[in-house]
Amino acid sequence: MKILVISESINIEDSSASKVNMALINNLTKAGFEVKVFHYSYKEIAVPSAESILINENKFSIWYVLSRIQRTIQRAFKINFNSKIETFLGFSFSHTSDSLSIANAIKKDSSFNPDFILTLSKGSSFRTHRALLKLKHLHHKWIAYIHDPYPFHYYPRPYNWVEKGFDKKEKFTLDMFSTAKYIAYPSQLLMEWMESYFESGKGKGIVIPHQIGEVSMAQEVPNYFDETKFNLLHAGNLLKQRNPEFLIKGFLKFLENNPNAKSVSKLILVGSNDYHKDLLDNYRNHSNIEIVGQTEYATVLLMENKASVNIILEAISEISPFLPGKFPNLVVANKPILLLSPYYSETKRLLGNDYQYWSEANDENKVAQLISELFSQWNNDKINLALNRHDLKDYCNEVYLKQTIDLLEK
Repeated sequence: MKILVISESINIEDSSASKVNMALINNLTKAGFEVKVFHYSYKEIAVPSAESILINENKFSIWYVLSRIQRTIQRAFKINFNSKIETFLGFSFSHTSDSLSIANAIKKDSSFNPDFILTLSKGSSFRTHRALLKLKHLHHKWIAYIHDPYPFHYYPRPYNWVEKGFDKKEKFTLDMFSTAKYIAYPSQLLMEWMESYFESGKGKGIVIPHQIGEVSMAQEVPNYFDETKFNLLHAGNLLKQRNPEFLIKGFLKFLENNPNAKSVSKLILVGSNDYHKDLLDNYRNHSNIEIVGQTEYATVLLMENKASVNIILEAISEISPFLPGKFPNLVVANKPILLLSPYYSETKRLLGNDYQYWSEANDENKVAQLISELFSQWNNDKINLALNRHDLKDYCNEVYLKQTIDLLEK
């Protein structure tokens, strides 16, 4: 089977979306599919066992000219017209220029006759999806991958913002759901969530979870990471809605309740954290807490594999339909996952209702209790403190991926 993948980016250093995009592409080739990749990563990137083609921006387009005029005015006069442009058109001039560049590149290629065309985006841009929407002759082969709720006003609370041009973005999403052959999601809960808003997507949904990737790890952990200690690691961006306050308070309560743990325990927060700077500034000098900014992906992977416990922190909410991009990596790391999430959470659904290391994200007493239990196990038997979920490892690899795609009607 031939699959054409159109990805906004496959540069694993630029975003978590690009990391999961590349992992999915690599597993498609491992599953035995013949894969060709078009990408808009702004630099040449090789893909193992697949032809990789960099899409260049079309600089002879009126949309490209308009986007550069807008940027020049913005730099010179500190005036940002983007919000007005998006209110009127739904998307920026740059977004339109990029989408048309992608569509033109696909239209010109006739050397590959795929069975399916898979569009992957980065963040909330959906440039590749917008490009495919313009190519009607390919809609019967189109698998549109939706990694998060879209548009933003369909996010569950507390993600409660409304974008400029939301009505145009909603119309675009409705068109995509109506015309694509299949809609793929990384999460069962996300599929159910989006189908509750877009009924035209019902019957088209398939779940393709984030994939286990093959990325080289760093050779050494950073100086602040002592492998002999009881290390609890949260690696990932602390978005505004991912409040680490109760995690930190729960950890400190654990130390208070277990004085013997103070000399050997450390909570490590790695990733951008500007939204919580005022809170985190109170703990930067605490000997048991390490707060680090953006870190190279290879180093993060090594720390996840060396940590005693990995942490998934989600928003305080009634539901979390997201599957974190790092979830497959944590399954492979085979260390217990301290899950701080709503009761209705995709990660909790996968780990199971009887998974013992789960708490609501704002329950500091439960967090302290769970850390105490994990510490006790670590103290007694460090070697055998493990997740041991081979079923989840199988779920996130190329075997399940192949089974899912093989069942699709062409």
